[in-house]
Amino acid sequence: MSRVSLRHLVLFPSLNPPSFFTLSSKRVSFRSFSIRARAMASHIVGYPRMGPKRELKFALESFWDGKSSAEELQKVAADLRASIWKQMVDAGIKYIPSNTFSYYDQVLDATTMLGAVPPRYGWKGDEIGFDVYFSMARGNASVPAMEMTKWFDTNYHYIVPELGPDVKFCYASHKAVNEFKEAKSLGVDTVPVLIGPVSYLILSKPAKGVEKSFSLLSLIDKILPVYKEVMAELKGAGASWIQFDEPTLVMDLDAHQLQAFSHAYSQLESSLSGLNVLIETYFADVPSEAFKILTSLKGVSGFGFDLVRGTKTLELIKAGFPSGKYLFAGVVDGRNVWANNLSSSLRDLKTLEDIVGKDKLVVSTSCSLLHTAVDLSNETKLDKELKSWLAFAAQKVLEVNALARALCGNKDEAFFASNSTAHASRKSSPRVTNEAVQEAAAALKDSDHRRATNVSARLEAQQKELNLPILPTTTIGSFPQTMDLRRVRREYKAKKISEDDYVKAIKEEIRKVVQIQEELDIDVLVHGEPERNDMVEYFGEQLSGFAFTVNGWVQSYGSRCVKPPIIYGDVSRPKAMTVFWSSMAQSMTKRPMKGMLTGPVTILNWSFVRNDQPRHETCYQIALAIKDEVEDLEKAGITVIQIDEAALREGLPLRKSEQAFYLDWAVHSFRITNCGVKNTTQIHTHMCYSNFNDIIHSIINMDADVITIENSRSDEKLLSVFREGVKYGAGIGPGVYDIHSPRIPSTEEIADRINKMLAVLETNILWVNPDCGLKTRKYTEVKPALSNMVAAAKLIRTELANAK
Repeated sequence: MSRVSLRHLVLFPSLNPPSFFTLSSKRVSFRSFSIRARAMASHIVGYPRMGPKRELKFALESFWDGKSSAEELQKVAADLRASIWKQMVDAGIKYIPSNTFSYYDQVLDATTMLGAVPPRYGWKGDEIGFDVYFSMARGNASVPAMEMTKWFDTNYHYIVPELGPDVKFCYASHKAVNEFKEAKSLGVDTVPVLIGPVSYLILSKPAKGVEKSFSLLSLIDKILPVYKEVMAELKGAGASWIQFDEPTLVMDLDAHQLQAFSHAYSQLESSLSGLNVLIETYFADVPSEAFKILTSLKGVSGFGFDLVRGTKTLELIKAGFPSGKYLFAGVVDGRNVWANNLSSSLRDLKTLEDIVGKDKLVVSTSCSLLHTAVDLSNETKLDKELKSWLAFAAQKVLEVNALARALCGNKDEAFFASNSTAHASRKSSPRVTNEAVQEAAAALKDSDHRRATNVSARLEAQQKELNLPILPTTTIGSFPQTMDLRRVRREYKAKKISEDDYVKAIKEEIRKVVQIQEELDIDVLVHGEPERNDMVEYFGEQLSGFAFTVNGWVQSYGSRCVKPPIIYGDVSRPKAMTVFWSSMAQSMTKRPMKGMLTGPVTILNWSFVRNDQPRHETCYQIALAIKDEVEDLEKAGITVIQIDEAALREGLPLRKSEQAFYLDWAVHSFRITNCGVKNTTQIHTHMCYSNFNDIIHSIINMDADVITIENSRSDEKLLSVFREGVKYGAGIGPGVYDIHSPRIPSTEEIADRINKMLAVLETNILWVNPDCGLKTRKYTEVKPALSNMVAAAKLIRTELANAK
């Protein structure tokens, strides 16, 4: 379907229910479950959208490739929504969310609801269709995508709204109402979920050309009329509850930001009449001042808290919770895959019941289950013992209901007994503990682990060794993963091809990638990582203490999913992991070939981490394993080694009081990995989509020789740090183009970016590279984009030489 014909397509239409719910007997069954569930106060904050086997991912990518129609994509989406709602009804959940489904991102959905479309997308003011929606998310041939950044301290990304004083807000997407009606037509009474108005504005950024000092919260009275329209429609459609997600309440907000909550909800108060309103928070404790303001809001019926990560919130509730209000107690962890300790949670819930009353306590997940894997029943290769320790989203729904039933005096003794047995098994299992690893990690704490020479001296020694031009070009690591390549890996894993055939195929792919880079005249090469499924999973598969799933996919952004490993025990490296492939690649070229590793903090933050010891102890164990690998690469003659810490910023705690401790052990973990290498070995690292400005001094303290950082989607926000006087003496490569968009930038556009960087960075430290790895792109996009990148670097080199 062409872009033009999609312009008037309604993005989120009210669809007919899928065929397997149209029979009257099914409809009655659906309703009867819904009625029965009202006896038990249970709630799910949100649920994964991709489907148990990534059905939405494949439907999206088929649509983007022009292989299927919008109607086919909508049908897949409708079937997924219906199956999720049915699953919750069958489990006995009372408060079932709707509007947590998204074709890309829930913040982007809020932006379309508010009609806050940047002018460059040519929106004409009608109901927003797929063409505008996906252009905002992914860019198109003529305009770039909107900025994407991490959702709090998760590996999920959201599309950042671009706002200014001239934005004309209007009700432009009826998705929330349509999905509520869609569920209702299936006999399911849902709780529509909206990003709260204050969090929406706090999570936004000033649009290009708008003063950075512009107060986004000054727009609150302009967006509230749209929220009022949505609530009026939901009320008219029969909604009895509505959920506003206001996760920014867990952050360190100033008095002005906190006042915005009081103002916004007092302005909405009349519109809230006739609705039960839940304000949901998650990911951390709610600070005491925010708790006081939140719980004093009028027109609000209930408050949701993360009682897994927000353990101090329990004390605030004990000290004073408003009479007659509902407490949605998030006791089931939505961020990890470990089975809940049901007995412990039940004790906490009974304490809360004494405070708020039996009829006002609702058992809930700590946050949306979007951040965990979908369904453990799809895992056929996990051993029985390990599987008993786990709970994915589908199982967490059952845990919520089991706790709610137990509170009502209907405890499932067998379910609780099985849970207790699993916890005892995990605690005593010999596969969890390796005393030698624990001792080695404990010994690290008393040392600083820094390289002996400062970075300027190292760079001088490395330049003599590498002899690179100014503005050296490189890529971040991965090259496109073709269908053939994925098939080879899949067949080798299934033992359908021999190891010799597998090595031969991967070697041929590496040779192709090396040849492409030499033809493009890139200065520092990569081997393309054809042997790797994922930058964390690949390493975890070769480390002890890790387990892996078949279908444990978690959405990262858009259609991109990752399959986080599960760290269940002490971590060590039995043998070298990358030396064979890196040595092979280096033998194919005289140019420097980067050894490619994932750093310990990123392996930690992009895994499901054991919750029976502090995270930093696990990170130190991983750091020691990577240190062994770095030293083996150096012995094999690899002179440039990249240790990616893409997720270092992501793990930063949301509360300032906890950040210094995290940064201390995270940076220390990185330094452990490479503290013993020679001056002539150049250590690179890479970080992607995050706001780095507030941790720039920790980045400097990592003491890497070269750092490459995402830059292009964030309007070169990173460069403002250097404009403001931060001195950086190591090599740095702020990305010159966005690899998360299929758009190919011109040579002139990239040259302009390089010149902007040279305005604030020294010529001798600047590198030229894309924003991130190229795994998700096609060669038809990669080759011209890299060709333009190299041409831009050469153009600027010539201009600099002529200027001299």
